[in-house]
Amino acid sequence: MPVHYHLGDFPPKQLDWSLLIPLLGPASAAVARYDGTLAAIPNAAVLLSPLTTQEAVLSSRIEGTQATMGEVLEYEAEGDKADLSADRRADIQEIQNYRAAVRHAEGMLQELPLSQRVILEAHKVLLSGVRGQGKSPGHYRRIPNWIGPAGCSVEQARFVPISADKLPDAMSTWERYAHGEVPDKLVQLAILHAEFEALHPFLDGNGRLGRMLVPLFMWQSGLIQRPMFYISAFFETNRDEYYDRLLAVSRDSDWTGWCRFFLIAVQAQAEENQQRATRILELYERMKRELPELTRSQYAIHALDWIFERPIFKSSDFVASASIPEATAKRILSLLRRESVLRDLVEARGRRSAVLCFPALLNIAEGTAAF
Repeated sequence: MPVHYHLGDFPPKQLDWSLLIPLLGPASAAVARYDGTLAAIPNAAVLLSPLTTQEAVLSSRIEGTQATMGEVLEYEAEGDKADLSADRRADIQEIQNYRAAVRHAEGMLQELPLSQRVILEAHKVLLSGVRGQGKSPGHYRRIPNWIGPAGCSVEQARFVPISADKLPDAMSTWERYAHGEVPDKLVQLAILHAEFEALHPFLDGNGRLGRMLVPLFMWQSGLIQRPMFYISAFFETNRDEYYDRLLAVSRDSDWTGWCRFFLIAVQAQAEENQQRATRILELYERMKRELPELTRSQYAIHALDWIFERPIFKSSDFVASASIPEATAKRILSLLRRESVLRDLVEARGRRSAVLCFPALLNIAEGTAAF
């Protein structure tokens, strides 16, 4: 028998705070330390762009995509390749859309509060031109949906969200709760995420959008200074428990169990995010010292910033668009390859330029020596 949406049980009437309070201090402290690191990073949007891409990759992977961060960045550097399958192309576009949706929502949140309007607009971007484009981008579903094995009937489903006729009122209640006064912002966020996933307001993209809301809410509520918090690695690693905890909210009214899981996730990812952001900042500062010495060029820092933003790129793109004189740009690339700062991902062939990568940065973002 499927579990049905917990009608009338949102927001939860009570939580067992005795189980949550021991987790609140460590989670909040970890977030604050991460935010301090974030504040110290000049142009964080540029320096942490590989982490932003990795978050899009992992959040999409929870939904079944297979593309890696390297494949996404190589595709963006090199353009469409004949040996890429249609499925992999679709995966990559979904990941690109995820990043674009976050940026679009961030732009809207400069003027608006986190609201249904922002969510609908982000959803439209998320599903633009991809596999879910026939599933009403930017509109709440008007038909039932359910969650279970591919092709299963509603009777075979694992979970049945709220009925479509009750969805508009339920999303209005969700929005009011998002702006209500609660004892703790991280617990409020945990509850908002679980409720959004339980409502499943769209025909596609609910999981990705729900995870996207995590950094946006943290930013809007003042927990972090930039909407850059990467939660999906924990959920992807603990995927079964992630889904089980969400299901238990509707099945058992176990909001406290879900909130505990979420707080543990936030603490773990805040610590992980801080370590990676610190390593990226240290790499940048070291390269800022070393590159001018190595290249003897006034354009060294300019080149460094360009490469940090695009850690996989075509050599011809660097020469054409880095705003460095052509001879100097070519000389800088040659030096960086010789010193193994950059390496060839795809060698030059005929009239095709080499595709280069910056392994030190990519390996920090991947969390493993992938390059």
